[in-house]
Formats: sequence, structure tokens, C-alpha cells
Amino acid sequence: MRIRRKPAIIVLTLALVASITLGLNNIDNKNFEIAKNLDIYYSLFRELNTFYVDEVDPGVLVKSSIDDMLSTLDPYTTFIPESDIEDYRFMTTGEYGGIGALIAKHGEKIVVSEPYEGFPAQKAGLMAGDEFLEVAGKKIENMNTEDVSNLLKGSAGQPVLVKVSRFGEKKPLEFNIVRDKIAIDPIGLSTMLDAETGYIQLSSFTKDCSEKVKKAFLELKDVHGAKKMVIDLRGNPGGLLMESVNLCNLFIDKDNEVVSTKGKVSQRDMVYKTTQNPVDTLMPLVVLVNRGSASASEIVSGTMQDLDRGVVVGTRTFGKGLVQTTRDLSYNAKLKVTTAKYYTPSGRCIQALDYTHRNEDGSVGHIPDSLITEFATRNGRKVYDGGGIAPDVTVESETLSNLTISLLQQFKIFDFATKFKAEHPSIAAPREFTISDDIYQAFIDYVESSDFSYTSRTQKLLDELKTLAEEEKYLELAGDAFETLEKNLELDLDRDLKLMREEIAMILKSELMSRYYYQKGSSEASISDDRTITRALEILNNPAEYHAILNP
Repeated sequence: MRIRRKPAIIVLTLALVASITLGLNNIDNKNFEIAKNLDIYYSLFRELNTFYVDEVDPGVLVKSSIDDMLSTLDPYTTFIPESDIEDYRFMTTGEYGGIGALIAKHGEKIVVSEPYEGFPAQKAGLMAGDEFLEVAGKKIENMNTEDVSNLLKGSAGQPVLVKVSRFGEKKPLEFNIVRDKIAIDPIGLSTMLDAETGYIQLSSFTKDCSEKVKKAFLELKDVHGAKKMVIDLRGNPGGLLMESVNLCNLFIDKDNEVVSTKGKVSQRDMVYKTTQNPVDTLMPLVVLVNRGSASASEIVSGTMQDLDRGVVVGTRTFGKGLVQTTRDLSYNAKLKVTTAKYYTPSGRCIQALDYTHRNEDGSVGHIPDSLITEFATRNGRKVYDGGGIAPDVTVESETLSNLTISLLQQFKIFDFATKFKAEHPSIAAPREFTISDDIYQAFIDYVESSDFSYTSRTQKLLDELKTLAEEEKYLELAGDAFETLEKNLELDLDRDLKLMREEIAMILKSELMSRYYYQKGSSEASISDDRTITRALEILNNPAEYHAILNP
């Protein structure tokens, strides 16, 4: 028996040695490839810097090469140079040092697009529509928004002198604004939709946002008598993973799995469970999502769906199921690197499996059937992976007309709101204010007297069809038909502004509310015109439909 075992032991030993040798060779080969290519890169860079006909900026070249290298991996593995650390910190904490205002490029001008309520810019008197002339003693002529933003940012407690031009004022205005630590409230709006339905709009998953949601929820429930709740995650790009776990914990019992992560280093694979006692596990709940809901928003909506805790309403989410970790680099730079994928309780990976079918904004587009796998919720409902969270009830987003898009791009709605604010010191509260016939006619008159121009989508398609017909020699045959169509589709600005009144008035109302009541006012004013919120209320106010969705 011993004699028979020897060859087996020898074979096993040789196989083990071969395996170790092969593994070492693979490691050596990989290390050699890394060293070889880094040497090639260094020598190429040296020759380029020495012999290229014009002067080159080494920092710009290296940054470009790093960015291009990382773009071959996934959209979320990125290099963060020291100069961008403040922006990165704002993305994760919601905090930065500055005056607390959004700015925008308006033709050749840089203007205040929106001051945040309660922060230095608004307290000092800066208003939306103000055009920057000087910041910190520097004329902003030929500057871009990033340049002006950098001048406005700085350490809390440090003043910055700002000179602006304001509509209706003959002379420039000066403001000595003391910078502060700006922490944007992730709760965009917390209010009652009706006598029994609360509403919480969450814009990002920054530090402690779950505690703020908890506080808002309890106030709506205990003070205002909310018996049903809508959590709005539309346009929420995500943020801190643990905040999504903590938010789910408000509505789900302790020791329930919320999300798991799996990556190359298996020792770092994690399962995240609820650890605290929940706030409320019974209140009917609707979660609103759209193409802008990503990452942590998808964890929350996916978990609520998988555990049948609430109904998800809206459109398919973005499709970002990747976990990033930051690694420190030399000279205070950082690498944000994808280290794992995350999975919802049913086992679904939310990451879009196919990068070739994406919408213009990067969100998941068409998903081939071959890339879709079926999973089941706790109650046995069918759910699928392949990219993003598909809502239980779909409410498609409305597509804006070319006219409305042109009005926004050319700042006509923005400029009219600036003019209106200068002429009207106050207006009705957000839920009481309406765009009257007089206000809308004043807007029409304003646009028609300005240098506004636009083309319709129909006209563009007709031009393309006409070009194609000409190439294929059909234009002569169909010339009269094209002439009739062109005449019928000829633009009439006055007619089109009246035809598109409903969607234009909705955006105009939101812009006006932001001038008088800031961000919360703008959000509140939009509620009555929001089809997704209307559908959410219909579901919550119909217990039979709500339970039928969760218990098929």
C-alpha cells in the first residue's frame, strides 16, 4: 500500500511545485510588463518634453494620459488632483468653504443663478441674475465659471469683495461677503402633500443624511399626522453607502440584509445589515426614482422593492452598482477606484452590464434580453438585473419641446424672472401662486421683443428628409408635398408660445418661486404639476392597489 502511495505523493508534490512556479512566473511576468511599460512611458515623456516643437505643460500631459487610461476601465474610476480635492470633499460631505451660491455662464457674462437660502451670499443681499463684474479685486472679463468659482471659495471667516451689475440699478453694487462653511442640506423639501401624506425630497447621500431624514419623517408623522409617506430620490446621484443602509433601517427591521459587496479581494467582501431598531415598518411607503437616481439611491429603492417594504414609482434608475474606494497618492492627490460591485437583497447587481447601450446622460438604455436575469422579492414578485432598478409603476418623464429647451438655453425664462422680481417686491406663496394670463402674456411680449430664435424638432426632421430625398432623386417628384409641409410647419413664435403654455408656465413658475422662496419654494411650487407625485398619491390613497402591487 505504501509503495502505491509514493507515485501519487510525488505527482501531487510536482503538481504543487509547478503550480507555485507558474503562479510566481505569472506574477513575475505581470511585474515585468508593468516595469517595461512604465519605462516606455517615462522615455516617451522625456523625448516629447525635449524635442516637441512647442513648449508642453508636463502636468497637463500627465493628467490627460491618466484620465485616458482610467476611461478604459469604468466611468467611476477617476484621478483627483490636489486642485480638485475641495470639490471631491463637497461631493462626499456636502460641505465647502465659500459664499453659498450657484453661478452660471450667461453668454459672455457670469451670473448668480441661485443663492442658497440662509448662507452668506443671500444674507449679504446677492440675488439671482446679478452679473459679476469683479471678485476679490479681479475683473472677471474673459473668465469662465470655474475661475470665478475658485475666487469665491476660500476659508470660512475670510471676506471676499464682490462687485455686480443688477437689473434696474444704474450703478454697480458692492458686497463684502464673509465666507462660511457651506453645508448643503440634503433634504430639499419636507412637507405634507395632503392631510395624510408626507413627502421628503432627498438630494444626496452625504454624511448624516439618514438622521436628517429620520428627523423629517418623525416631524411629519408626529406633528403633522402623516399616515403615508413619499420618499423622493429623483435626481439623487448617491453618495455614502452606509447612509443608504441607515436610511433603509428607518423602515426595515433589525438584522435584515440591505446590500452586499463583492470584489477582487474576497477578504473585503461585505454584507451590510440593518443594526438598529426601525422607526416605522408599517406605514405605506412610495419611493420615487428616475434616470438621475444612482448608486445609494438604487440601493434604497432596490432594497425597498426586494423586501416588499414600499412601491417604487417613476422610471428606470441610472444603473450604477459599483463601489468606489479612495486611495491616497503622492502630492495630496487621490485615486477613486472601483473595488467591488454591490448587490441588493434578492441578489441583483444594479450595475448596467452593457456599456454600449447608454443614454446621453450615461444612464442605462436598452438592455438586451441575453443580459437580463430574473430574481424574486420576499413576496415572490419577479424582478430583474441588467442595469438599474425598474419601478413597480412606471410614469414616463415628459419630453420638453425644442421651443422650451431653447428658452432655457438662451436664458429667456431666467431673464424674465430677473425682470419680474425687480418689478414685483412680493408674490403669493408657492402653493397659491399661479401663472396668470397677464403674467404669461407679459412673458410672451418679453420673448418676442428679444433676440430669441429656435427651430422645431419637426423642422429638423423635415430638412433631413428633404436632403435624403434630394440624394435619392425623389425631390423633384415630391417637391410640391415638401413645399406644402414647409408652409404648414413654418414657425410662428406667438402661436407656439401659446401652444406650449402648460410646460413653459410650469418651468416659469418654478424659476419665479426660486427668486422669492429659494430652493424649497421652487420644489414646493412644482408639486401640483408633478405627474409622478400625482401617481404616487393615487397609489397611497388606494390601499387595494398598494397591496396588490406588493402582494401579486
